[in-house]
Amino acid sequence: MRALPSAPVEKVIVTYKNQAAEAGSNTAAKSDTAEKAAKTGETLSFERRLAGGGALVDLGDSATKQDVTEVMDAFRADPSVASVEPDIRAYAMAAAPNDTDYAKQWDLFEATGGMNVPAAWDKTTGSGVTVAVIDTGYAAHSDLATNVVSGYDFISTSADARDGNGRDADPKDEGDWNATDGECGTGSRASNSSWHGTHVAGTIGAVTNNTKGIAGIAYNAKIQPVRVLGKCGGSSADIADAITWASGGTVPGVPANANPSKVINLSLGGASSTCPSVYQTAINGAVSRGTTVVVAAGNSNANASGFTPANCANVINVASTSREGNRSYYSNFGTIVDVAAPGGETRRSTDTPGTVTTPENGIYSTLNSGTTTQSAENYKPYQGTSMAAPHIAGLAALLKSAKSTLTPAEIESAIKTNARPLPGTCTGGCGTGIADSAKTVDAVTGTTTPPTGTVFTNANDVTISDNTTVSSSIAVTGRTGNAPAALKVGVDIKHTWRGDLAIDLVAPDGTVRSLKASSSSDSADNVLATYTVDASSEVANGTWKLQVRDVASGDTGYIDSWNLTF
Repeated sequence: MRALPSAPVEKVIVTYKNQAAEAGSNTAAKSDTAEKAAKTGETLSFERRLAGGGALVDLGDSATKQDVTEVMDAFRADPSVASVEPDIRAYAMAAAPNDTDYAKQWDLFEATGGMNVPAAWDKTTGSGVTVAVIDTGYAAHSDLATNVVSGYDFISTSADARDGNGRDADPKDEGDWNATDGECGTGSRASNSSWHGTHVAGTIGAVTNNTKGIAGIAYNAKIQPVRVLGKCGGSSADIADAITWASGGTVPGVPANANPSKVINLSLGGASSTCPSVYQTAINGAVSRGTTVVVAAGNSNANASGFTPANCANVINVASTSREGNRSYYSNFGTIVDVAAPGGETRRSTDTPGTVTTPENGIYSTLNSGTTTQSAENYKPYQGTSMAAPHIAGLAALLKSAKSTLTPAEIESAIKTNARPLPGTCTGGCGTGIADSAKTVDAVTGTTTPPTGTVFTNANDVTISDNTTVSSSIAVTGRTGNAPAALKVGVDIKHTWRGDLAIDLVAPDGTVRSLKASSSSDSADNVLATYTVDASSEVANGTWKLQVRDVASGDTGYIDSWNLTF
């Protein structure tokens, strides 16, 4: 159990008897407070009347315990006072988990590199949400078992599956070891089984408060293992079918999924300059069914745009950060990255590849000790964007559990909008920063009027074809008066020749303000910028539009997301 902090008492609550003038008159209560101040020699002030009738009296932040006792005694001695009590502090009662290795999970709770997960558990733990881990399958583990629901094995080639057949209803991880160098193509190396899917699953949904092992981020969510990676990886055809099935879609020859997932984690990828249509079709279908798709950016220390499915639309693309809050030395980067999360570093960038020199700085999770086939369960630290992505998948599950009506676009927007800047460095681009679990959960569960500085976002992708005009809308609500004189318009457009694009902001009354003109000489990729416009003549509430015109042929793209800051 976590001990509660000891906070000094700075105020007392005085309740007067009904017949006393101070019971109903603030003037009388202020006068009585001044009298007690003179009597005790303390600096007292009447702050306000409480809903229950009591008077809140402030002693100041320098009052000692002796001062508080003296003031309370003075009020108690007054025959017109019914009671006096200290204004004490209360705290959220979500104690640190009792899992024996929780202290190793810096990625959940440390202020520098962590994701502020424990503070979110006061509001949500993932109940009612299933997360599909499309990966190597599941190696039996007692720290996961009660949270695992039926999955499926989508590996269609028997030799790759190593289970004697093709697709079947058993997602057991049969091992992904390679016996010799070159077995999986030129440059491939002999290696042991990774039990990768089980490690990913533990970060998302390990059983928590069971006095063993680790804590999962969304520990009351369910994990659905979907096997697509076996010997020598997995095929895009199998992975695409798995995405469709996991999200509740129909796959020929495969029984319907009895537990469709509202979050999919794809900690996998390959080199490709574009997103294959088989992936994009499956992802679009999943999102249309209300499933959030989270993807690892890749581990090649290169632009993520050259890797897939990281370069697909309608996904949350996740880069990796270190314990120190820097971009992990191996993590892919770029404008295509949406957000970052802890992926750890089990070695320094200058250490010998394949060594583990800083295990304490990796992501600690569930695993298996078998070098080829399954053996005893265990736990080990890994590093990778494969470890970062499940942090975001777990957060997505927390959000969906906290507010079931959230769409994938709203979940992506909330995560990106409420991320915090990296405390370290990120060359190349790490999205909007490190995701903040508690801040994001608070944002989607809050009911107050948006304060100044609120960001309204639309993260739904809109395709930009050659020589067309498209738009994306944001409904602004909860504001009063007109828009700011310095309205911030954040734009994230993926396009292979940004000079083709002219971008305008359209106000609710139809007024058009130019943000960017087209330019035949600007051949750079993408538009990632924040524009400032004077919108003070416009009513704030209403539907605002980002209008994008493609004025040339040969290059296309899409609106990834855009936002307005009021």
